[in-house]
Amino acid sequence: MEKSQFNTEELHPIETKILDAIDTFTEIPLTSLIEKTNLTIDQIRRGLQWLKFKNIIEYSKPSTLLTLDSSGKSSVEHGLPERRLVTAINEGNTTITKILENKRLMQSEINIAISKARSNKWIELTNTEKTGLTFKLTGKSKVESEEELLLKKIFLEKTVKEADLSNSELAILKVLLKRPKFITIKKDEENVSLTDLGKSIKDELLTKKETQNENLVTSLVSEHLVSGKWKNIKFRPIDLEAEVTMAAPGRTHPLTDLINEIREAFTSLGFVEIEGDYIQSAFWNFDALFTPQDHAAREMQDTFYLTDKIILKLANNKLVRNIANVHLEGWKYSWDIKKAKKLVLRTHTTPVTLKYLAETKPDEARIFTIGRVFRNEKVSYKHLVEFNQIEGIVTGKNITLRDLMGIQTEFYKKIGIKKIKFWPTYFPYTEPSLQSMIYNDDLKKWIELFGMGIFRPEVVEPLGIRNLVLAWGGGIERIAMLKYRLSDVRELYANKIGWLRSLSKCQ
Repeated sequence: MEKSQFNTEELHPIETKILDAIDTFTEIPLTSLIEKTNLTIDQIRRGLQWLKFKNIIEYSKPSTLLTLDSSGKSSVEHGLPERRLVTAINEGNTTITKILENKRLMQSEINIAISKARSNKWIELTNTEKTGLTFKLTGKSKVESEEELLLKKIFLEKTVKEADLSNSELAILKVLLKRPKFITIKKDEENVSLTDLGKSIKDELLTKKETQNENLVTSLVSEHLVSGKWKNIKFRPIDLEAEVTMAAPGRTHPLTDLINEIREAFTSLGFVEIEGDYIQSAFWNFDALFTPQDHAAREMQDTFYLTDKIILKLANNKLVRNIANVHLEGWKYSWDIKKAKKLVLRTHTTPVTLKYLAETKPDEARIFTIGRVFRNEKVSYKHLVEFNQIEGIVTGKNITLRDLMGIQTEFYKKIGIKKIKFWPTYFPYTEPSLQSMIYNDDLKKWIELFGMGIFRPEVVEPLGIRNLVLAWGGGIERIAMLKYRLSDVRELYANKIGWLRSLSKCQ
C-alpha cells in the first residue's frame, strides 16, 4: 500500500496511539508499548495486527539468548571436571583413589571427567596388575578445550546471542546443553519497528499534528438519531478491505468425536449403553472373572490399589459363596475374601458388565459400556496409565461365535474399517477366544485390535446366567492412532492446537 493510496483518517485510535509510541528509527519491545500507550496487551496485539496487514510496521525476529546456569558458572570459576582431573594428575595423583583423596573431584564427577579428558586427548590410561588403572598427561592437556572457551565467552559477555555464534561454537553449544544446569536458553522480546510506509505516515501525522481521530465517532446510536445529531457528526472511516481475524471456535476433541462415533455405531446395532464406577472391588475386577488371587495382573506393579481401603459388602452371600467354590474347584486353593474386598481403580470395564449380568440375569441382552480404565505400567508410545475402553456383551438363545464375529464386522464397517479377519488366541476368562485383526494401509500390515470370545462357565454360572454370553473389549486410543495416523499414543493428549484444528470432523 503506497502512501498516496493511504488515508490517515482510516487509522483506528489504537493504531494512532501505537504509531505515536514507536520511534521512527529504532525498534521497541511490546512491554514498552504497553507503558507508553496505556493500552492493554490485547489492544496492543490487535492494533499491531492491523498495522502489520497495512504494511505500516514489521516485527524483528526474537533472538535466542544464552546465559550461564549455576554449573556453568562454577565450571568457569573452578574448572570443568576434566580440567580438575588434569590438575589433580599434574599434582601427582595418578590413580582414582588418590584423585578422590585430593578432593578436586567428587565421586559423581569422576566418570564424566575421565570420559571428557580422554575425548580431548588430555590423558592416557594404563592398567597393570601391579599398579592397576593409572593416568598420564599428554602434551595437549595444556590446551583449553572448545567447551572451556565457549563457557568463558558467555561468562565474560554475561549474555550471548545464539545467532552470533560460529558454526563450530554452535556444535559445541549442543554438547554443553547435554550437561545439566550449564547453559540457560531464553527468547528475548518481540520488537516492533516502522516500515518505510510507516515512517512516512508517522511524519505526516506529526506534520499535521492530527488529533481529529480522537473526536471521530465510531458507531451510530439511537441518541444520535432521536436528537438529529447524526447530521453533523463525523464518523471514523471504516476500512472495508481490512483483514478479518480468522475465527477458531471451540470444538470437541478428536478422541471425544471417535467415542461418540463408536457409541452411535453400537446403538444403531441395537445395543444399550450402561455405566459403572471407576473404583471397583477386587472381587468384581478379578475374582468374578475367575482370575486367581496369585495372578501377576493383581500385583501392585500392574494395578492401582486404594491404600488401606476395603469394601464392606461385595455382593449377596450366595454369589460370594459361588465365586469362592469356583476358585476352589478350578484353582485348587482356599479363596481369601480379604483380598477380594480391596478397592482398585478398575483395570478394565468388565466389572460393569458383570454387575449388570448379576443384577438383571437377562435371558437376552445387547449391552455395551465405554469408560476410562487404569493400568499401573510405564508410559510409552503405545501404553498409557489411563485410557478409554469399549466393551460389550450379547446373551441369548442359540447364539454362536459366528454371531460375535458378525457383530464385530458390522461395527468395524460403521467406523470405516473394511479389511477384517479373526485369529484364535487365549484369554483367561473366555473360551473359545478370538483376536480381531484389521489391515492398515499406511503400515501395510495386519494390526490386532479387539479381544473377544465366549465367557467361560466359571464366569457366568456363579452369576446365575443360563445362556451363553458373547463378550469383547478393546482400547479406543488404539483405534484413534490408526484413524488419525499417529505413531505415538501420547500425541492424543499433547493438546497441539495446530493438529487439533487441522482434523476434519468427518474422517
